[in-house]
Amino acid sequence: MSASVPTREVARRAFATEFNDATYTFKESDDDRAPVYSLLPTGQPANRVFVAGTLTETEDVGNDSEYWRGRIVDPTGTFFTYAGQYQPEATSVLREAETPAYVTVVGKPRTYETDEGDVNVSLRPESISVVDDATRNRWVVETADRTLDRIEAFDGTNEYATMAETQYGSDLSVYRDAVIAALEDLELESDAEVAPEP
Repeated sequence: MSASVPTREVARRAFATEFNDATYTFKESDDDRAPVYSLLPTGQPANRVFVAGTLTETEDVGNDSEYWRGRIVDPTGTFFTYAGQYQPEATSVLREAETPAYVTVVGKPRTYETDEGDVNVSLRPESISVVDDATRNRWVVETADRTLDRIEAFDGTNEYATMAETQYGSDLSVYRDAVIAALEDLELESDAEVAPEP
């Protein structure tokens, strides 16, 4: 492999609560082709993310051509993903999926400013897969671990944490609470599954 071939960025795991707060984007260089990163509030840059949840709604919001919006809910909040002609496989999944369904999405964070001046974050999918509940549950546990790791590593020696503190502040309790809520949600679900019939 030649040195000029770019390697794909690791897809970071983040819950919806944190992903939707990641409104600050930056590049590491002035090169036009340099990757754009979303800065997670827990102090990690994300060029790609890996999310999972329940696809609750799909809608073709395009005017002249197909442009599908998917609403994906994890235990902490909602992701919105948009796919059009440049994401044919993801578009096809959104077009054909029966909702509700568990899905995983690997994609790139995208920010856009609303007319009111708010910044919204959405996901441009590289791939969307319909998955079983075990896959989705494993994602919740692993994402909880990764989020806690980032919170624990959040200190002044981490340049991205310093950047996150400047952009968002240093109160990470909301993300710790989101982890706890997500794991409790999982526990309630598994309790419900093993509960005997009355």
